[in-house]
Parts: sequence; structure tokens; C-alpha cells
Amino acid sequence: MNKSDTTSGDTVISARQLIKTYKGKVKALDGLDLDVSKGDLFGLVGPDGAGKSTALKILAGVLAATSGEALLFGKPVEQARHLIGYVPQNCALYPELTVDESLAYEAGLHNVAEDVFQKLRQTHLERMGLARFGNRLTAKLSGGMRQNLALCCALVSQPKLILLDEPTTGLDPIARRELWQTLIALTEEGVTTVIATPFLDEAERCSRVALMYQGKVHQCGSPKELQADLGLRRLQVNIENIDEISKKIALSDNIVDVFPFGDHIEVLAKDSAAALSQIESAAGANQLTSHESAPTMENVFVMRLRQLGLKEIEAPPFNATDHRLDSATSNSAILAEKLVKRYDDFTAVDNLSLDIKYGEIYGLLGANGAGKTTTIKMLCGLLAPTSGQVSLAGESSNLRSRDVRRKVGYMSQKFTLYEGLTVLENLEFYASIYELPRAARKPQIEWGLAACGLAHMANSLVGMLPLGWKQRVAFAAAVMHDPRVIFLDEPTAGVDPLARRQIWRTIRDFAKRGAAILVTTHYLDEAEYCNRLSFVSASKMVAEGTPSDIKADHDGELFEVICNQPDQSQRIFRALSQQLEPWRVSLFGTALHVLLDSSPNGSHVDMSQLISVLEREGLKEQEIRPIKFSLEDAFIEKVQQRSTSVPGGRS
Repeated sequence: MNKSDTTSGDTVISARQLIKTYKGKVKALDGLDLDVSKGDLFGLVGPDGAGKSTALKILAGVLAATSGEALLFGKPVEQARHLIGYVPQNCALYPELTVDESLAYEAGLHNVAEDVFQKLRQTHLERMGLARFGNRLTAKLSGGMRQNLALCCALVSQPKLILLDEPTTGLDPIARRELWQTLIALTEEGVTTVIATPFLDEAERCSRVALMYQGKVHQCGSPKELQADLGLRRLQVNIENIDEISKKIALSDNIVDVFPFGDHIEVLAKDSAAALSQIESAAGANQLTSHESAPTMENVFVMRLRQLGLKEIEAPPFNATDHRLDSATSNSAILAEKLVKRYDDFTAVDNLSLDIKYGEIYGLLGANGAGKTTTIKMLCGLLAPTSGQVSLAGESSNLRSRDVRRKVGYMSQKFTLYEGLTVLENLEFYASIYELPRAARKPQIEWGLAACGLAHMANSLVGMLPLGWKQRVAFAAAVMHDPRVIFLDEPTAGVDPLARRQIWRTIRDFAKRGAAILVTTHYLDEAEYCNRLSFVSASKMVAEGTPSDIKADHDGELFEVICNQPDQSQRIFRALSQQLEPWRVSLFGTALHVLLDSSPNGSHVDMSQLISVLEREGLKEQEIRPIKFSLEDAFIEKVQQRSTSVPGGRS
């Protein structure tokens, strides 16, 4: 059937009262209504189990609804499947096929002509950075490369609608930004995109967002509309004694949320001036600085779900040891001096030094392949360094001894639980691995189930759980034996913001009792929870400090360009991406963030180039305003500047 065979009008998806029931009683969808227009970059957000994946499967035609109607381009789903590209959470690639074979297989399924296929193959592989890897097996690709290949496979059939289920989980910030640039380019080409994501900063890049909860859409609009509808302002307050001060800031009719991060407190209030006065009163003689802004999409998400009655998990008391006494007998919980790890002629970690104290949350951040996981494996004794020294929990000679193992908790980046066992059986297994005393096992397991919101799923097979729920199980398994040192390698990948908040509350509780915690994450907003963090690029450390220190230490200037309409912002985005290095430009709804050089000794990128592009598109200079760096902006600036200066670095 011809690809142009679509109905007239702008409506691409029209779903009415979709219901999906499993086993006759579990409702994944409960009367879902959804409208998506042509050219939308549409985001689906919601807590784990809200029904996002089920909705996408029904729209993709791989799952039948129990009742209700879904029309795509005015037709039933089964008649419009040739117009759809679908990327599920697991990518659905064949590991025994190469990149080229995977694309050819997909093209064959859709009867794509050979000459058309070759052009599409070249276009999409180059766009996704895979052109050099045509002969590589998909099993040998990194997680980010697999995600990009899955999108290429979906695009090779020239779909008019792309459905993406959490496509950026596991991608580093640079790869995420590149993927979003691709989605924006597709929108320019007339492709409509619906993306389910647990990353609320990504939702800000969408033209419209729908908040799902309990199988329904409860709110829908542009990010700016949803932020404005909340009627709140966001205060970031930098101060010492964060936990103590945050407890003194009482919730009221004005202040509706207080949450401590690594080096600041976030406060949501109706009247920011009155809130700041209350905060200053609670702080007493403590010196503070504050920054006011609009609420983030994560703020919108959390507050709306509270209004809908979703209660956040409250962890019960934990029968734990106070490890703060360890700091009196040991200067460092984790100490690495000049660590190097080489594989033949490849250096995975190059001269890395770390010093992490008891009671500290330390973030190790870097692009895919920067050496983070290799570093963690060396620090906890799973991998021998080529050179350098490691001290862990006071031990430097035998990091794999039983005594050290009992002191350490490790949550691997790759899911290591047993999918054929239930949640409870997995926790029982790990309790025995960590040699928890038998009398302590039952209460500690019960704590893990309650603290991670897993009690109602204790008898569910782990293999049947969504990714976010699996991550909760893995986290509980890593910490329930009360370790002194905790390694968390991307602990909240795929976890929704409410559950993420609870996991970080628990992490902070362990740190307050004196545990040392090393965490890696690709979620840069989440890195704000760390007391200190470092950026790793090309196997070397390129920055270290508190989140505020790192955001303040940059060589560029960040500007926001305010546009009136999505099509205008997309045109300007395309024009700037062609004139500047693409990583300097990012689209957020109808606004763009542009990174320029502040130093005259920097590259040729300056304000005059930005203004000339905007003038051609009819925007005036006053619609540009300077904004503060986020951690993502700081990360991309430092990592990209270094990678472009290293031979063979990422461009």
C-alpha cells in the first residue's frame, strides 16, 4: 500500500475509552483517551505501571485492546500498521544478525525496494553514528548503539508515526541529546512521534505531554502549559546543614514541597518571596544563596500525582549500624591512586584517582564507554587493575575476602537477579550470599520489600516485571545487609520519578549513618543528589567538585531562545545545528538552549552567529536571555570540549 495513503486532517492518533485487562482482573488501561496531531513530538509520562507500554503496544498493533477504539490516520490499527514504526523497551533485535542484516531484514518485511533501502540505510546509519559498524553483530553493540539501531530499523520502512518505549534508558546525556536531535529532524520531515519516558527533563523537549496514572490520561498540554497550571515557583537554596535545615522548613499553604539534594534544598511555593523569608528564618545564622525558576516537569509530575492520591513510599525504620564510627578509624572508605586498566592497546581507565569518605555520596559520571563500570569493578575487587592502588573499607591486599564482601553492597549496571525466581526468592538468595545472620534475614527482607514498594509483588516472577520494578528489587538486594560501602551502577535506570525519590531518600539515610556510596547515573538531574561528583571523559577525569562547583566552572555561556510556535523553534534549531556544532544546541518545547564561547580565545562560536540566524527567522535580539548551566549543560560542555580535542574523540 502506498505510504501517502492516509486520511486528510491533522489527527494521527484518536483513542477512545481503551481498556486492557489481564487475567480478567488486572486493568493496565482503564478508559484511556488520547489524541495526537500530525507533527507532534508527544510524550507519555507516568509512574511505573501507569499503562504507558500497554498503550504503545495497542497502538502498534502488537496487542489487542479488551475494549475501546483506536484509530490511526482515521483507520483501525490493523489497517494502518504499514504506517507505523515501533521500538519496544527491549529493542527487539536479533543478536545473531549484523547491523546491515538487521536493517535488510526489516526492509524485507516491509517490501522496501532495494535502491530506496540503500539510500535509507546510508541516511539513518550516518545520522545515528552507526555507518562504520555495518558488519558488527548486534550482540556486540553497546546499549546506546542498540537503541540507535532499533530506531534505524523502525525508520527503514518510512513510517509516518514512530512509537518509542523508553528509548533513552541506558544512554548517556550526549547520546540522549543526539537521539532527540534525530527525533526533531524527523518531525521536520513530517513524522509524528510518541515517546514514553521516565526522564522528566526529556518531557520538556516534547511539544505536548500526557500524564498517565492508573491506565488513564489525567492531564495533557505543552510543557509550559503544564508548568504554568501548577501555579508554583521553584527555589533552589544553597546552604550548609541541608538535612537539618530542610526539616525546619515547615510545609504550609504556601510552601508545598521541600526536598534535600546533594548541596542544595529544593522548595516549591506559591509565593517565592514569602517562602524565602520562611527559609531564612529556619536557617537562622546560616548563610544561604537562592535561585528562583519555573517548576520542572518532574515537579509537575510529582505534585499532580500527589493530587491524584498517589502516596509516596515511606521506608520503615532500618535495623542498621551507625557507620559514622568508621570515620574515626579510617580516613577513606574508597581510595584509588593512579588506577589504570588496559586491554591490549586500549586504555579503559587512565590514571584515575578517587578519595571517598564515609558518609559521602559520590557520583561518577561519563559518556558510554568512558570507563565508569570498569572503575567500579576495580574498586570493589571484581577486576584487577593494570597498575595503581585500591583501598576498600580499610583493606588493600584482598578486596575479595569474605570480610570485605560483607561490608560492601554492589548493584551492577547489568541486571544480575534471577528472572526465574520471585522477588522474595531473589532477596532470600542474596541474604544468604551476603551471609546475613538467619535471625536478621526475615526482618531485613521485609524492610527491603517495604522500602522499595515491593510488598505486593513479593511472589511475582522477576522476569515478568517492568524494568523500573526490577531496578527496585536489585537495589533492595544490594543494601539490605547494611553495607558500609555501597556501589550503585545506574541504580534508577527506567525508574519513575516518585520511586527514584524514594530510592534516593534511602541512599541519603545510609549516608547519614556513615556509609560511603559511589553511584553512576546517566540522569544528570539525579546527580544533584550527590555531595561530590566527577566527570570522566576518554578514560580520564576532567572535572570534580560539588554539583554547584561544577555548574559554576565552565568556559562557555548558555542562552535560552524563546520562540512563539513549535514550527518556528524547529526551524531555528535546524538552522543553528547546521551552523554550529550540533551538541551546542538543544530544543526544549518552543525554547532552545544554545551554548556559546565566552572566551575570545575559544572557537569561532559567538553571539553574532546566533543573532544572524535568529534575524533570518524573524526573531529579535531581546528574545535571547542568559540562563544558568544545568549539570547536563556542564557535562556536555566539558566532555565534548575534551573529546573534540582528543584524537579519535567523539565529535
